Amino acid sequence: MERIYLDYAATAPMSQDTIEAYSKGMQQYFGNASSIYTSGRDAQYELMQVRSVLAKSIGAEQDDIIFTSGGTESDNTAILKVAESYKANGRHIITTAVEHKAVLEPMQYMEQQGFKVTYLPVNEYGHVTAEQVAKALTDETILVSIMYGNNETGAINPIEAIGEILAEHQAIFHTDAVQAYGTQTLDVNQLGVDLLSVSAHKIGGPKGMGFLYARPHLKGIRLLLGGNQELKRRAGTQNVPGAIAFKQAVLAHAPVKQSKQYRKLMAYFLEQLNKNGVSFSINGASDIQQSLPHICNLQFPGILAEKLLIQLDLMGVEVAAGSACTAGNTDPSHVLIAMFGEDSPQVTESLRFSIGAQTTIAQLEQVAVKVKQAIEKLRK
Repeated sequence: MERIYLDYAATAPMSQDTIEAYSKGMQQYFGNASSIYTSGRDAQYELMQVRSVLAKSIGAEQDDIIFTSGGTESDNTAILKVAESYKANGRHIITTAVEHKAVLEPMQYMEQQGFKVTYLPVNEYGHVTAEQVAKALTDETILVSIMYGNNETGAINPIEAIGEILAEHQAIFHTDAVQAYGTQTLDVNQLGVDLLSVSAHKIGGPKGMGFLYARPHLKGIRLLLGGNQELKRRAGTQNVPGAIAFKQAVLAHAPVKQSKQYRKLMAYFLEQLNKNGVSFSINGASDIQQSLPHICNLQFPGILAEKLLIQLDLMGVEVAAGSACTAGNTDPSHVLIAMFGEDSPQVTESLRFSIGAQTTIAQLEQVAVKVKQAIEKLRK
């Protein structure tokens, strides 16, 4: 039985080209990039090439890119170090109720350290507004962290509008762009962000690799202490093969092209569900311009998501009931609770479908049929 993978928001498989780039990096560029002999200099040169590609992909300068182990480290570094370095200017932070746990957990930690954190509520489509941010700002606000696009619903927030508001305020602006990178055209100057987090494996790069964009004027953006790597901003021997593979994955992604392709595929999938008589509703924005193109969160009325997920898995279809980083526990989705309320049926009846570069029309046709069959089995 062919298995069909529709959980690209959790992780994306590496392409053959990326795997080959990774392998080549391990074989040819094994040197420590901090060493002054030839193999070390060769490794450092490769890192420079990667840094250039990554910087260009978001309209930044090379020295603004800090290599990290992924989105979680990037988010943690942005939040914890800004709070620590700028606490003399205030102890107030603004975020949203639907952030990834890599943001929410550090926020809760900062509350334990005496900071006040404002969690902005979202509307029924999963969005916050720039006006909400403006109203929440105080003279004590030192950090605003708002995700670009949600990992469970795909809801896109008005980052550029928020950036315009914060341009006249002392607060540092961070956005978690882990799900947006690769499908959205991102320009840090246009967005007005000071910090931006990215993970490689979400676009088919290797796990354990990511970067944090940080404006040059920011101070104290250093979570790991030790050596002087990354211009003294992140200690530890750099993962050169991972960086090379990351570059290959980035070069294979044209955001505008990917976005158009994914929107067509997702629209086709929804058409197929309707064609097969599947009853469902979309959790999130009906306006596709306000949602990431590769993520769709669907409620199936009267069907428990956990049972449907298991049934689909038995039928060879892999989807998710929430964020992969919190999977395995019995906690309901904090994102859907924030959107609809704790007692709403959406919280227990919804699955996330997310597509990627290797998703085909034939696969989506099969999944639509299997969703229908799975629901029919569960209703018996």
